[in-house]
Amino acid sequence: MALPLWFGAGLTEPSFVWVALAMMLTPSVAALIVSCLEGRLKRFLSDVGIWPIHRPARWFLSLLLAIVIPVFLILQAVFIGSWIGVFPGDLQNFTVLRIVSAQDGLARFLTAQAGLLLVAGLVNLLPALGEEIGWRGWLWPRLQPLGQLPAILISGIVWGIWHAPLILLGYNYPLANGAGGVISMCGMCIIVGAFFAWLRSKSNSVWPAALAHGIFNASAGLVSLFVVMGAMLDTQKASILGWSGWILPGVVIIVMLLLGAFRQPAESGLSTFRGIRA
Repeated sequence: MALPLWFGAGLTEPSFVWVALAMMLTPSVAALIVSCLEGRLKRFLSDVGIWPIHRPARWFLSLLLAIVIPVFLILQAVFIGSWIGVFPGDLQNFTVLRIVSAQDGLARFLTAQAGLLLVAGLVNLLPALGEEIGWRGWLWPRLQPLGQLPAILISGIVWGIWHAPLILLGYNYPLANGAGGVISMCGMCIIVGAFFAWLRSKSNSVWPAALAHGIFNASAGLVSLFVVMGAMLDTQKASILGWSGWILPGVVIIVMLLLGAFRQPAESGLSTFRGIRA
């Protein structure tokens, strides 16, 4: 799906947005194909957590957490990275934030941004669902027999490598060499993917993970409000894309692992336990 970018102008290719959207559908298409080969097409919606909705109260709570968690992941990286010294944060004067909010005032501006963020997250929901049906819907439950930590690592690495066609063109990590960018993307996907997977397990549904993914993509630009004007941002080190942004979430994940928060009962009959039909 990414070949038009490689044979064209890369990230500046006019069709980039459409190619990226098409790529986001490929995990769902792959999961659907394998489900057909397994003879489980009739159970596809249930297998990947689309329908039915179990325990509606927990499902609704997971949706609320899906809005909060991605924003927390992105903003905490700003403060941790600034404290360590790898994020060029303007956390004393907030110059950019004050400039862009000058006419409306800070409170009104932030309220408006929160509303726009929610709308953008909902707009991103369907494209994000294209990925999440594959990663957290189909793959995550099938990794459960391996244990919580292996499931987090494997699903995160697979998700990170899947981004390679774009990362190798300079997407997200413009200052990195090819391999370094892909490795960093795998690290980010392990950390962020763990929280998406927790939402999947908590709700027994893929919808909260998809909403969190949509909100996460919509929130990426928040870091620009806290950067020193004119400063260069090395995303291998700073923001949620870089290692400094993984420290605090990593600690939280370790505590969650110790508490068994990621456990999801393995479902009999999934591809982990049965072969593909000839």
